[in-house]
Amino acid sequence: MHSEKTVLRLAERITKSGDLSKDGADDLVQAVEAAKKSARKLGCEEMLAFATSAVREAGNSGKVLRRVSEETGVELLVLSGDDEAKLTFLAVRRWFGWSAGRLLVLDIGGGSLEVAMGVDEAPDFAESLPLGAGRVTRARFSSDPPSRSEMVDTSSWLEKELSGLHKRLAKHGEPDHVVATSKTFRSLARLTGAAPSSAGPRVRRVLTEVGLRQLIAFISRMTAADLAELEGVSSSRSHQLVGGALVAQATMAELELPELEICPWALREGVILRRLDHVNGDDQTELTTQAGRFEVVSRS
Repeated sequence: MHSEKTVLRLAERITKSGDLSKDGADDLVQAVEAAKKSARKLGCEEMLAFATSAVREAGNSGKVLRRVSEETGVELLVLSGDDEAKLTFLAVRRWFGWSAGRLLVLDIGGGSLEVAMGVDEAPDFAESLPLGAGRVTRARFSSDPPSRSEMVDTSSWLEKELSGLHKRLAKHGEPDHVVATSKTFRSLARLTGAAPSSAGPRVRRVLTEVGLRQLIAFISRMTAADLAELEGVSSSRSHQLVGGALVAQATMAELELPELEICPWALREGVILRRLDHVNGDDQTELTTQAGRFEVVSRS
């Protein structure tokens, strides 16, 4: 019905001590308050308020959550990494349906990379890795654009960080369909020739390993300001596009994936779908959050 976004970049606003910065917490409170007002204005009967990796891993997470609750009246629940992967997987399964067979789903966020695979609506394998586009950009790059040595070193580092993922996944069989979600993957696919968003969500969009490799050679020489001028790249995310591209490339290399199909649904849709299942009495899944239980077993 309605969508609005506030860019916070929380994954990039973690201090050296591991805490979410005061400015980051201030902006988070303001964003939650703004969302609350919009929901009320639109007649929303129930709010589902969640935070992901940046808040989850902040050393002062508890303090920040209490502040949000006290100043806005909204209880912000923190999803675990595994549940991020599970909810995103649910959204992808509903989008592609049962005919897609065993799904392998990848999602690059600002703070983490989620990987999930399975044949049902709940994945057999779900894992969250601290390899988000924003996190990698903040930790690995000191110049804009990144230097050649930073690119090479980061690629080698990602290869080591992802080592073993293929072996862990192989225990659960081979995927029939490989899918990627998130703004990072959508932007990369668009820049390698996929249809624009104006073509509608049903158009098949893919990201190939060859296309990604050629794209990285091009965008790695551009500043964030120049990248923001490219179609499909937002100014709020342009600075982390190269970092996200390297994560995508390293993941595809580790899993030996020549191509990914882009899914328009991701975590947000997964949260909504799970809630609708619960309301309709179809939900048989329990999910946990840092602040408590998100869903209980259905009464059906």
